Amino acid sequence: MNPILDRLDQNPVIAAVRSREEIGRAAASPVEAVFLLCGDILTVKEDVLSLRQAGKLVFVHMDLLGGIGRDSAAVDFLAQVAEPDGIISTRSQMIRCARERGLLTIQRFFLLDSQSAAMTAETAAASRPDLAEIMPGICPRVLKNLSRQMKTPLIAGGMIEEKEDILAALSAGVKGVSTSRAALWVM
Repeated sequence: MNPILDRLDQNPVIAAVRSREEIGRAAASPVEAVFLLCGDILTVKEDVLSLRQAGKLVFVHMDLLGGIGRDSAAVDFLAQVAEPDGIISTRSQMIRCARERGLLTIQRFFLLDSQSAAMTAETAAASRPDLAEIMPGICPRVLKNLSRQMKTPLIAGGMIEEKEDILAALSAGVKGVSTSRAALWVM
């Protein structure tokens, strides 16, 4: 089993950190995993280290990291300098590249309609991320259908604002739920 699934079994809520000011709160929270959705090449090493010292699995969103390209050199830099547990990206090439370097991978998918849901399953099958994050995460029926048809374990994220949103997503079969709402990090 992969390490993130083990940790999500302990606590399925994932802290999605959008600003450096939230890092301390995420580090002190009971979550097992943190999505770092902020920072740049000057701060990422310190931010990852701070969270890892608190015992968190840390995933850096490559598409949102400032001052870095979107290519294999960027993944090499991140893996060697910041040493996160894994990355998040919408880009299949980044997912494949990170997987080749031994990083855990989460591919983020935005669902707009039934066509994008069908493409999500196909893309995930081709790029083979460790997990797929489905956004927005407040569509339990769609999450349930995707969790049945996809081999890739799912995370729900985006627009998760209440405890009920988390419970509905988990009931639909996802393995974890990411949220930037700090009040939900301590469910």
